[in-house]
Amino acid sequence: MFTGLVETIGTVAALEALDKSASGGGGTSLTISGCDEILGDAHLGDSISINGTCLTVTEFDKSSFKIGCAPETLRRTNLGSLKQGSKVNLERAVSASTRMGGHFVQGHVDTTATIQSITPDGNALTFRFKPRDASVLRYIVEKGYVTIDGASLTVTRVQDGPDGWWEVMLIAYTQEKVIIASKQPGEDVNVEVDQVGKYVEKSVAGYFERSANGEFAILDKMVAKLVDERLAAHGK
Repeated sequence: MFTGLVETIGTVAALEALDKSASGGGGTSLTISGCDEILGDAHLGDSISINGTCLTVTEFDKSSFKIGCAPETLRRTNLGSLKQGSKVNLERAVSASTRMGGHFVQGHVDTTATIQSITPDGNALTFRFKPRDASVLRYIVEKGYVTIDGASLTVTRVQDGPDGWWEVMLIAYTQEKVIIASKQPGEDVNVEVDQVGKYVEKSVAGYFERSANGEFAILDKMVAKLVDERLAAHGK
């Protein structure tokens, strides 16, 4: 579990495609350097979010660590496009003492999105994203949360539909702390929608599905009976 508050920006020092060792997981292994400030309490097996993707530390020293990206991870995310020298957002998994300044982020990327445009607004920048999978738009709401390359951001506008998009605004401070500000239109970002919307959707869909099968008819009668009894008692 993560907060979506990027702790530092690391650099891809090395990568090995089709690494079949335990570190590579049958996909690509990455060595991330320049991140000593988050490795002081590191352990093998720890989870670190790399561009919003929860991955496992398989090796580390004072200033770098290694992780493996499985084939499924490479299909779902933009990590397969990383090269030596690429910058990545990094965040350690939350601890009991972590301040929840962003929102609950799982590190499970739902889809990627393409930057359609970047528009200056004062010293802020407005980014417009078009998702690869348009179905995620139903979970993105104005003033709600969305995770972009591991950074928790607030949605400012949404356009639904097959050609839909959404926008976020990066203030000057945030531009210096995340890699998104250095990207250009046409580049891809990792996207994780707010999980709350998914749970609500599944619960509501399950309720109506079971209700249609008559499973809630008895429950409805029991509730109505209890309400009538309480009202009658109150009236006395």
